[in-house]
Amino acid sequence: MAERSQTAPEAGNDMGNDDAIGGNVSKYIVLPTGYCGQPKKGHLIFDACFESGNLGRVDHVSEFEYDLFIRPDTCNPRFRVWFNFTVENVKESQRVIFNIVNFSKTKSLYRDGMAPMVKSTSRPKWQRLPPKNVYYYRCPDHRKNYVMSFAFCFDREEDIYQFAYCYPYTYTRFQHYLDSLQKRNMDYFFREQLGQSVQQRQLDLLTITSPDNLREGAERKVVFITGRVHPGETPSSFVCQGIIDFLVSQHPIARVLREYLVFKIAPMLNPDGVYLGNYRCSLMGFDLNRHWLDPSPWAHPTLHGVKQLIIQMYNDPKTSLEFYIDIHAHSTMMNGFMYGNIFEDEERFQRQAIFPKLLCQNAEDFSYSSTSFNRDAVKAGTGRRFLGGLLDHTSYCYTLEVSFYSYIVSGTTAAVPYTEEAYMKLGRNVARTFLDYYRLNSMVEKVAIPMPRLRATEERSSGGEPPSCLRTWSEPEALGTSMTTGCEPASIGTVTSHGIWNVLALPYLLDSSPTPSVVHPT
Repeated sequence: MAERSQTAPEAGNDMGNDDAIGGNVSKYIVLPTGYCGQPKKGHLIFDACFESGNLGRVDHVSEFEYDLFIRPDTCNPRFRVWFNFTVENVKESQRVIFNIVNFSKTKSLYRDGMAPMVKSTSRPKWQRLPPKNVYYYRCPDHRKNYVMSFAFCFDREEDIYQFAYCYPYTYTRFQHYLDSLQKRNMDYFFREQLGQSVQQRQLDLLTITSPDNLREGAERKVVFITGRVHPGETPSSFVCQGIIDFLVSQHPIARVLREYLVFKIAPMLNPDGVYLGNYRCSLMGFDLNRHWLDPSPWAHPTLHGVKQLIIQMYNDPKTSLEFYIDIHAHSTMMNGFMYGNIFEDEERFQRQAIFPKLLCQNAEDFSYSSTSFNRDAVKAGTGRRFLGGLLDHTSYCYTLEVSFYSYIVSGTTAAVPYTEEAYMKLGRNVARTFLDYYRLNSMVEKVAIPMPRLRATEERSSGGEPPSCLRTWSEPEALGTSMTTGCEPASIGTVTSHGIWNVLALPYLLDSSPTPSVVHPT
């Protein structure tokens, strides 16, 4: 067992149990068994005591191998998925294997080629480890739990290295982003504090629309969007930022959308969970997306505030709440896709399927075949299910999911890993699709939209066709419920930790291209 530094809690007799993990490691020096004296270069120092950090425990297995334990969500030991930690005091060319040994889920995109993220102080751009250096297997040494192991080689002694489950998106980054938008003094962008979390962090509400739509007595068509109710689902924030960036831009489609619609966006419903580095829960251990039926103003204050606002809009005869979209990330499926509701009214159900069908035509990473409509009892407390039952037949409620890992373009088989920019591009395409939907429904039929000049990176391989919002829409074929929810991952054979030592011969090195200097963990 590794000796702990003075800043780490004392090891008790229960250190072999996950229950012993109560907080993040803080500048935890891992020393070989029996070693006495001052730490040397190569005696790794682990830290997760920073915003959105998560690492609960480190065990020294050998000179090259370390077992790492994810800290469970605060007040809820069930959820252990998100990790985000730094390693320093490394030795040049030091090769290691890190084993994440206590995931709470067995199904994982690690089976399909997903890999952890890494960056360092001299190379602050996040990179994915090569899949060939990542192994996901059932390990007999850890009660046959699934373990994710990856090999790595530290190449710069002065660097601090950071590893994460996915691209981090912190509460502080979010606040800085909103501050930058406010400084632009746009007359169609409004930011207000709808409430506060248990730990007194802001619940921000954004309104994006033409000022004419907010004058007293004006009729309003509202699109309501929420994100990060599950704090570890960081792609949600990138998608949400893509939506916001597009709506506040001077793109011709964005101008039309602002003229006809009111966008209400609460991008971070669980700021405490985000700040603390939880995967699914709030500070008090609640999965907020199961408490829409009766949120408590003291235990779930952010959810309570959003629900009260939605009910207030629903009761306003001048307001039509047209869409509710809650953005999430998915840990076992590829692509972006949606969940919708099932209705007894066949026409309402068929109309609900139109928006994801349109989005599929706009976004190459969105899968209509993975979109499904359900009324599972386990989902009864979600925003999609609750609001789908509360709102009238003119409203449509969806959960938008996007993969933590990659997407597969139609007609190909190769997985394309998501980047921060790709997540934001999906958000831009979601925003654009609202115009397609309302043109189809004749709301903006008479508006002339100039042909935008597409960037090369956004052009589709469509033989020079104009964007979908400018093409003539033909009625989709009959839309039924026979939509798949994805394939089971391929089975994985049993591997022991001793079976992966050969990868030390080919460890992963960070891209050594020159980049700006030191950054802090994010």
